[in-house]
Amino acid sequence: MSNLRLQLPCAFLGLLFAVSSAYSADWPSWRGPAQNGVSEETGLVASWSPIWHAEFTGRSTPIVLDGRVFVIGRRGEGIEHEGVVAAFDARDGTLLWEHAYNIFHTTIPFNRVGWASLAGDPETGYVYAHTVSGLFLCFDRDGKVVWSRSLTEEFGRISGYGGRVHTPVVDEDLVIISYLSSNWGSHTPGRHRYFAFDKRSGETVWISTPGGRPLDTTYSVPIVATINGVRLLIGGNADGSIYAMKIRTGETVWGFKLSRRGINSSVVVAGDKVYAAHGEENLDNTALGRVVCIDATGQGDVTNTHEVWRYDGIFAGYTSPVVHDGRLYITDNSANIHALDAETGQVHWIHNIGTVGKGSPVLADGRLYAPEVNGRFAIVAPGSDAAETLDLAEIAMPDGRPAELFGSPAVAYGRIYLSTEADVYCLGDPEAQFKVTATAADYPREQAAPDATPAHLQLIPAEVVAQPGASVSFRARAFDAHGRLIGPVATEWSLVGPVGQLDDNTLVLADAPSGGKIVASAGELTAEARIAVLPPPTYSEDFEGFAADSSPAWIGTGTKFKVREMEGNKVLVKPPAARGLHRANTYIGAPEQTGYTIQADLLGTKKRRAVPDMGLIANRYTLDMMGYHQQLQVRTWAAELRMAKTVSFAWETDVWYTMKMQVEIEGDMAHIRGKVWPRDEPEPATWTIQAVDPLPNRSGSPGIYGYSPAEIYYDNLKVW
Repeated sequence: MSNLRLQLPCAFLGLLFAVSSAYSADWPSWRGPAQNGVSEETGLVASWSPIWHAEFTGRSTPIVLDGRVFVIGRRGEGIEHEGVVAAFDARDGTLLWEHAYNIFHTTIPFNRVGWASLAGDPETGYVYAHTVSGLFLCFDRDGKVVWSRSLTEEFGRISGYGGRVHTPVVDEDLVIISYLSSNWGSHTPGRHRYFAFDKRSGETVWISTPGGRPLDTTYSVPIVATINGVRLLIGGNADGSIYAMKIRTGETVWGFKLSRRGINSSVVVAGDKVYAAHGEENLDNTALGRVVCIDATGQGDVTNTHEVWRYDGIFAGYTSPVVHDGRLYITDNSANIHALDAETGQVHWIHNIGTVGKGSPVLADGRLYAPEVNGRFAIVAPGSDAAETLDLAEIAMPDGRPAELFGSPAVAYGRIYLSTEADVYCLGDPEAQFKVTATAADYPREQAAPDATPAHLQLIPAEVVAQPGASVSFRARAFDAHGRLIGPVATEWSLVGPVGQLDDNTLVLADAPSGGKIVASAGELTAEARIAVLPPPTYSEDFEGFAADSSPAWIGTGTKFKVREMEGNKVLVKPPAARGLHRANTYIGAPEQTGYTIQADLLGTKKRRAVPDMGLIANRYTLDMMGYHQQLQVRTWAAELRMAKTVSFAWETDVWYTMKMQVEIEGDMAHIRGKVWPRDEPEPATWTIQAVDPLPNRSGSPGIYGYSPAEIYYDNLKVW
């Protein structure tokens, strides 16, 4: 267990044992039932008073649902580093279940695992987790995985070193997640995209790309609000704008350009006003940072959605605001809480609680419960013209250093729950009655009038990623101009591209890999769903059947991998990136594949002094010929090299090599083997490199890896 050092300078210690006079319901999302960081509960403690604390290492906000506290974080040492989702009894902190998961296909370091908060659904009891590996998991209350999607291997999710992973949002029948992605076809450009899945089945319902070129990786969590009779999803985007989308369809309603960098802070809504913040360069003056109030009643672009007031020069790039009783509270990057008039933006007071502000405060029982990165947890009484710190706890690790505190508190059942680097804490009065009051799912599910005019056609599933021969049935439904469901509609169906055979609304995917779409038409309305027919489990490709400068419809090919003629043959080339990172993967099979071998011919070039790294992917492991280091490496997690094995391996540029990779799962161990030899020579009998993983990746898409400051060529790809 962690050590804990407390400072109790407060003159209000008598409030420590205040009896709860009201009980809150669940806290199913990171900002609470109303998604605004406000609890209506009274009788909470006014000083640091743990009832229980449980061993856990987290960095995000817990959720509380049906008497349980759910958290996401990390555990293990060295080769046993892994992520974990856990559930504790909200009354006494008993560990009820935990689910460990591996880290792969990411450069996010260990101390940023568990970045995104969980999301809960009061209606089903399901809990949703977005892991740094790109796994999107749906758990039932007892920890069973109901469904999962691999966002990286299915949709080309982009993972940056910064670890900025987005928190899911649940509304009505949808669970929505967003991230940067670069895929194939129309999704080739890297953009911040929003993916809505059926919350019960994981089926893709809609995909929306409201913004332009991303300026950074971000983690703004969108919120749900009804404005002008339209139920909206409103959030900050990686292109520096705030966007509102019809939540049931993904249609963009309006956008508001705010910053020259991506938006990390989440917005908050009060009535028809949206409050947003950033801590970067402003668009129209030299001040850095801004809080802005937006009139969200406009329909259309930014010209119809206007600024009401602004507060410039505030570095509030990470935390999300709280709006309550005419006041807006927000913590800046230096841990100063600013109290503003919500109608005018007038500053009433500024109050400091530490040195680094990244966790968002929560307002409950007339107090602000505010975290600070360096292990400080402040309880602040906000006044009209000033604020007073009632209590300031300092949470420490066993070695005495401050325990990192990035998440927000959750308020439920008369208690306050907090996930830290040290432990999970429950604060409250141990003498007060503990009562679980479940939250009823307040989902409107508005139905359009029977005579409503259809304004939008939606096709489900919105995207299919499957192997040859799979059968998919599509359905179409119409919505009115307010985004309200009208219902199923009769449609005409057609295909674009050689993706399969269509029988009315049922598509049997083609026998060969391809990319295209299915189109549904109903009157003047049309809807499309993208189709990626992945290679079969046994596959051979020499690229001769591709047109020059085309790309296979593999996951993540984009503009990063192109077919080119070379010495009378066609090969796949990964050129240097025109913008952004040279490093990329492309996935050529289903995430469920296992027990296969992958082989390809590779050639690396030299550009001045720059040489590439190049390799293959199997079962979420990478076999990498490292050019600058002249090494061969097996790894699964680039940032930590948890189970990596590296051997010296000299190779020359402009020479073709054959690389072969195999992963076998034997009990609780993965055996990863690789060999490389000059293409014109016989295959060696022994493996060049072998590694063992005690936390095995039991499945994963086959793929190709490349880091290309100079061009890389691939040919004669085989999977069997």
